Amino acid sequence: MNLTHEQRIELHGFNNLTKALSFNMYDICYTRTKEEREAYIEYIDEVYSAERLTQILTSVSDIIGAHVLNIAQQDYVPQGASVTMLVSEGPVVEVPTDSFSESPGPLPDSVVMQLDKSHITVHTYPEYHPNEGISTFRADIDVFTCGEISPLKALNFLIYSFDTDIMTIDYRVRGFTRDKNGKKLFIDHDISSIQNYIPDEVKNDFDLIDVNIYQSHIFHTKCRIREFDLNNYLFGYTKDKLKQEEIDDITEKLTTEMDEIFYGTNMQ
Repeated sequence: MNLTHEQRIELHGFNNLTKALSFNMYDICYTRTKEEREAYIEYIDEVYSAERLTQILTSVSDIIGAHVLNIAQQDYVPQGASVTMLVSEGPVVEVPTDSFSESPGPLPDSVVMQLDKSHITVHTYPEYHPNEGISTFRADIDVFTCGEISPLKALNFLIYSFDTDIMTIDYRVRGFTRDKNGKKLFIDHDISSIQNYIPDEVKNDFDLIDVNIYQSHIFHTKCRIREFDLNNYLFGYTKDKLKQEEIDDITEKLTTEMDEIFYGTNMQ
């Protein structure tokens, strides 16, 4: 049974539903030399350091109305970072009335945060192809909440916090809670697609594919950037420095890399 937030069903006790949002983003770059690859990874580690990621996750916590209880963060050698947060639903006294409305959340102006029964994590993975000159940066963000707070409200902010070519987004509601008569509620809000929480201006820039299992409250959306401008994928120079043969070769390598990530299969 699907329920809208506005119905304000009276529960038997604490809302035990777990809402899990997993957001994965990929940034692709062409690096011709070892020096360019090392410079790209150094750039990524600086832009997405543990400190910066902590700032992003702190904003996520504020957006969804959670209270941060604990933070663990780490920059790795030779590359990458993580942050983890433990969060709680308090000290928010009342959840905003639009917590579950199917609309994008606010824009933004490994680290771990710990929440009470809830958590937010991010891990980064810079890497490169051994032969083809392709460098790829991936960030995995997970937002798990219990109770009425919704991680979907942070999706818009996350999209704008990362420069991304490809996104894979998963959302799932797990467990159950009970109303005052003891009847199980397996979801407490209406949702037809993750795309309802992605702003139109973002959807216009991406090709999107949905794979949803409605009866299990599992939603999956993949996004691939539509417009391809080679200058956006060259690190430290522009395509006017290249011969047409080089432009064609690099373009093929980059688009193949993006297609393989988007479709989840090797094409060569």
